[in-house]
Amino acid sequence: MKVIGVGNRWRRDDAVGLEVAARVRAAAPDGVEVLEREGEPVALLDAFDGADAVVLVDAVSSGAPPGTLHRLDAVASALPGELFRRSTHHLGVPEAVELGRALGRLPSAVVVIGVEGGSWDAGEALSPPVAAAVGAAVDAVLEEVARCTSTR
Repeated sequence: MKVIGVGNRWRRDDAVGLEVAARVRAAAPDGVEVLEREGEPVALLDAFDGADAVVLVDAVSSGAPPGTLHRLDAVASALPGELFRRSTHHLGVPEAVELGRALGRLPSAVVVIGVEGGSWDAGEALSPPVAAAVGAAVDAVLEEVARCTSTR
C-alpha cells in the first residue's frame, strides 16, 4: 500500500498533498509507504509499481470553498481532468491514472483525496482554509489506508 502526496511546495495551496503526506508518514501503520511527488505522470506511474492499493492526495479546483475535501475512486471511473487544471502540474494525476489503466499498471485500488485549493500564487504557505483542512485530509487518508489494509 502506498500513499502519494502530489504538489509543488512553491505554489501555495498546490503543496497541500505534500503537507498531508508528511503528516500521514508520522501516523501510517507499518507496511504503508508514503511518497511525495510533483505530479509528473511517468514518475507517478513508476510510484504505483509494487502497490496493490494507492491513495493519492492532491489539490483540486472545482469551485467549492477552499478546504473542501473530495473523494474519488480512480479505478471505478476516469478522474475529471478539469478538477486538477488549476494545479501547477500541467499533466498529472488524471493522466498518470489513465496511462496506468491503458498499460495495465493501475493498482487494484486507487483513491484520490482532493483538497480544494484557493490560492495558486507563488509562495510557501497554504491559505488559511486549506491549512485548516489538512487534519481532516490526513484523517481521510488514514481511513482509506485502514480500509485497504484490512482487506488484505
